[in-house]
Amino acid sequence: MFTEEELSAIDTKYFSVIVANEYDVTLMSKNTGHVWYMHSADLPDRDLVILFHKHHASDPYHNHARCGSLKKAIRDIKSHDAFQLNGRKPVYRRR
Repeated sequence: MFTEEELSAIDTKYFSVIVANEYDVTLMSKNTGHVWYMHSADLPDRDLVILFHKHHASDPYHNHARCGSLKKAIRDIKSHDAFQLNGRKPVYRRR
């Protein structure tokens, strides 16, 4: 379940928020126009966010990833945007 704190931390300069509630978040990236749907699976032993993605609003969603938190899912989305905006070349980060 997404907390109010997690939901209020969504960067509205980076994303258009379509839906944001305790179990579902749908965002559109202002950089790529891609639409992202995150579902919080209510598991008793761990947090799980299932991340779905589509390139255009009219496209069907496809499964993109499974993440341990909303924060991690949003990092994954931003990484995917960087990949897309870089001509679909991998983005290597210094650690």
